[in-house]
Amino acid sequence: MYIVTGGAGFIGSSMLWRLNEAGIDDILVVDNLASTEKWKNLVNRRYRDYMHRDEFLRRLKSGNPGFGAIQAVFHLGACSSTTERDADFLMENNFHYSRTVCRFALEQGARFINASSAATYGDGSHGFSDNLLTTLGLRPLNMYGYSKQLFDLWAYRENLLGALASVKFFNVYGPNEYHKGDMRSMVCKSVEQIRSEGRVNLFASDLPQYPDGGQMRDFVYVKDVVEVLYWLLEHPKVNGIRNLGSGRARTWNDMMKAVFAAMEKPVRIDYIPMPQSLRGKYQYFTEAKMDWLAECGCPVRFHTLEEGVADYVRGYLMAKERYL
Repeated sequence: MYIVTGGAGFIGSSMLWRLNEAGIDDILVVDNLASTEKWKNLVNRRYRDYMHRDEFLRRLKSGNPGFGAIQAVFHLGACSSTTERDADFLMENNFHYSRTVCRFALEQGARFINASSAATYGDGSHGFSDNLLTTLGLRPLNMYGYSKQLFDLWAYRENLLGALASVKFFNVYGPNEYHKGDMRSMVCKSVEQIRSEGRVNLFASDLPQYPDGGQMRDFVYVKDVVEVLYWLLEHPKVNGIRNLGSGRARTWNDMMKAVFAAMEKPVRIDYIPMPQSLRGKYQYFTEAKMDWLAECGCPVRFHTLEEGVADYVRGYLMAKERYL
């Protein structure tokens, strides 16, 4: 059996799609559906059972969870809000929970793949290399990034980095993110705004070296993300802290031009002031160092920004069936 925590979420349900594509459906989905719309991400998917995250944690702590043989655990469940201010909640949900799941998976001899984040890189002053020396010196700008950094540091102290893959996701966009509210990608949110207003808003820049809309991020399509995660599943000797982005920074203006092009609309962008709550916490540049893919022989070909946006916009956001 395979376990996917956060299996009804954005990347988690996309991972279910990739596993199903490989003919795998003996899967336990762990999540917290509550009153959200996440359940819609599961409608097209095949899996054995669903379990609430609290019941899953209780079983793990009982010492006798009763799951049988586990092939792999994709630990993709976490609070992913970069603006979440309840630090105690993030400590328990993102850090302590992750340690418990990790110990369980490794004790079972299962492949363990953990979701880390590019938010750990903070303002980027230490660069974006996933080597250990860089990791030890990082200073995240928000509590979410810090909660992810704490797990990576714990795995290092416990000498576990050779036994697991902790993957730092950069700016992921794509189908099945619709339940995320303000945390949806700008591709998703901009299609709605363009449909209703014919234009889109981007944050103006507070730094002179970046023009308005010229802030740069490493945007990566979710289909590429889960393709790499599946490759890691099949290559259990590739471990440690690993970046997962496209490897190329692009501007927000580039992204919006790709959206307008996919919608066959003229480009109309307005620049609005950076919210006070984000000042000093906003990443102006991210770019994953992805040398490890070639070094490890991973053959995944990433979509360009224009290719990924076109597939997402035309194949899902403007289509009758929006879900993977």
